[in-house]
Amino acid sequence: MSETIMSDEFPDRLSVDPNSPYYNADILARDVGIRFKGIEKTNVEEYCISEGWVRVTAGNAKDRHGNPLTIKVHGPVEPYFRDKK
Repeated sequence: MSETIMSDEFPDRLSVDPNSPYYNADILARDVGIRFKGIEKTNVEEYCISEGWVRVTAGNAKDRHGNPLTIKVHGPVEPYFRDKK
């Protein structure tokens, strides 16, 4: 029963980059959605609930390592599971 409770909680910080220490494949497999300032965002690379920010991709631009360029934007962050209704 405690596994169900734990699986519905989000970490304070989560990233979609497998090289990040905040990457969690189990949670990402459940199709996580992000509401930022009340609007659903689909281009979020990383978020932090306690600090109130998200990193979003900046168009199709890439850095010198081929990773997408991101911009950190501050505001209220609300993660949710899309598979729950």
